Amino acid sequence: MKSRILALKDHLVELRRHFHMYPEIGYDLERTSSFVARYLKDLGLEVKEHVAKTGVVAVLRGAKPGKTILLRADMDALPLQDLKQVSYKSRIDGAMHACGHDGHTAMLLVAAKLLCDVKERLSGNVKFVFQPCEEKFPPGGALPMIEQGVLENPTVDAAFGIHLWTLLPAGTIGIRAGTIMAAADEFHVNITGRGGHGAQPHLCKDPIVISSHLIQMLQTLISRETDPLDSAVITVGKIESGTAFNIIPETAHLEGTVRTLSEQTQKSIQLGMRRIVEGVEKAFDVKCELDYRVGPPPVVNDLEMTKLAQSVAELVVGKENVIEVEPSMGGEDMSFFLKKVPGVFCFVGASNPEKGIDKPHHSPYFDIDEGALLIGTQMHVEIALKFLGG
Repeated sequence: MKSRILALKDHLVELRRHFHMYPEIGYDLERTSSFVARYLKDLGLEVKEHVAKTGVVAVLRGAKPGKTILLRADMDALPLQDLKQVSYKSRIDGAMHACGHDGHTAMLLVAAKLLCDVKERLSGNVKFVFQPCEEKFPPGGALPMIEQGVLENPTVDAAFGIHLWTLLPAGTIGIRAGTIMAAADEFHVNITGRGGHGAQPHLCKDPIVISSHLIQMLQTLISRETDPLDSAVITVGKIESGTAFNIIPETAHLEGTVRTLSEQTQKSIQLGMRRIVEGVEKAFDVKCELDYRVGPPPVVNDLEMTKLAQSVAELVVGKENVIEVEPSMGGEDMSFFLKKVPGVFCFVGASNPEKGIDKPHHSPYFDIDEGALLIGTQMHVEIALKFLGG
């Protein structure tokens, strides 16, 4: 299988670079999903389009009856300007694949091609899921796909997904049983005070000062209410307020994210945040509104599926290159699939400092070592073969 994939390297890289040059955002993936659907139809697969708006699902039925495994890739890009100076730089102004989803899509397409070539070895089915809107949760694209029946007809028994990961060197695979990625919630706070002259604060209720108190108090939910052996993050990533240096504004708007590794902590922080916002409202005699948006739960890998994936990873890159990673506070709506069926989500190392490929995810200079595409593709294929007894 490795030699078959190597023979398709140029095709794999060409696909990835095509998607990189023409990124699309959120659910607006008409060009990408049309390309994906056409590719899958040309392979002779059963293809369903417009699942959760622009999602694509294809089914490969093996020569013999058996279980069904779902292989998933996300297709959407980010609202970011590509600043790399490469031939495959984004052609779309203000949009960029800065998280590896272009590679995810390319890998799964080529995996589908390879599995079609060996379908006589499969006892069961492979369901290829190309998901929109992973970057824009809550709720993201996975949950709507599930609600529209992606786990049915045929019923899915296990799920597998990959994330290209520049926190790991190319040639390695990161995996762990249990929680591997965090729940990812979003919150918005609107504070309405009383505006006025910057020289007369006693006649005002300053929403900027109140915002600063609120931000500090929210951090106590981490430092004083969360078990130190647990992990959680509250980040206020955006504040909007004011129009001039000598005006106390009427309002302030805050936006941020909460990341937690357990659903219990996810719920307790949400409740604590509501309590603090209500307390700030009373303490400063202002109007304080919290819009808390629950996102995807933690990504939790099934133990038995992790063992299977680890054995495949050792086959693909060698035991010495399979790393038991620590949980990431990044979020991923692959978690919705893994809440419904046993499965595993793993990281394929994609950085190569010698080539200058070492920028973090969501950077305008993000890139991957394209050798990682071969590893990710083989992981998809070998997982399906092993699960279905091929």
